Amino acid sequence: MPEPLVFVIAAFALLSVVLLVTALAAVQRQRWMGTSLALVLAVLCLALAALAATVSVAMQGYRALTREVVAATVVTRPSGPERFVATFTFPDGRRELYELTGNALYVDAHIVKWHPLANILGLHTAYQLDRVSGRYDRLEDEQTKPRRMFALSRPTPVDMFQLARSLAFLGRVVDTEYGSATFFSARGPVELELRVSTSGLLFRPFGQTAQGVSTAPARQR
Repeated sequence: MPEPLVFVIAAFALLSVVLLVTALAAVQRQRWMGTSLALVLAVLCLALAALAATVSVAMQGYRALTREVVAATVVTRPSGPERFVATFTFPDGRRELYELTGNALYVDAHIVKWHPLANILGLHTAYQLDRVSGRYDRLEDEQTKPRRMFALSRPTPVDMFQLARSLAFLGRVVDTEYGSATFFSARGPVELELRVSTSGLLFRPFGQTAQGVSTAPARQR
């Protein structure tokens, strides 16, 4: 959880407690107008604290994105005609193996971009890898041949991507939320870095830093 967001949650929670105490004191003095006002403000502060806590929980599983970062290292090797195995190694050390069909490795992700004002609270552009599958070079093969697809992310209590879509009032702090995808040929053994930048996903051969690797453009969902 971003540290500034922790302070925001704590501040609103503390303020709601203070207002509740004030409301109880006003009840004892039979000051009904003051009681109502204090209760309304206490509920409002409590709701804001709950919203901040919900956002912080939703951000779990998402990684802050302020530059181009390596989301995973991927090694592919052919296992048969139009079949290959992709081994993903993630930054936390987790390793997963996927048996896929097709001519290319395809990965997509969710990306949430916040308004600059939200950056002050520690909410930076974040991503969460979503799915991996094989991709055929020919459209006809995509429509007729078998495909395999797997989830790359683990379930979280609250999905930030869906939360940003569902709650309209988050539009004041969420700049945009979108899906991004990229693919790379898997016809032969290859070691790749799956990278995420502020413009979306891309594959680079392991250790390469120069531009020029083919990627699919980010697509709006």
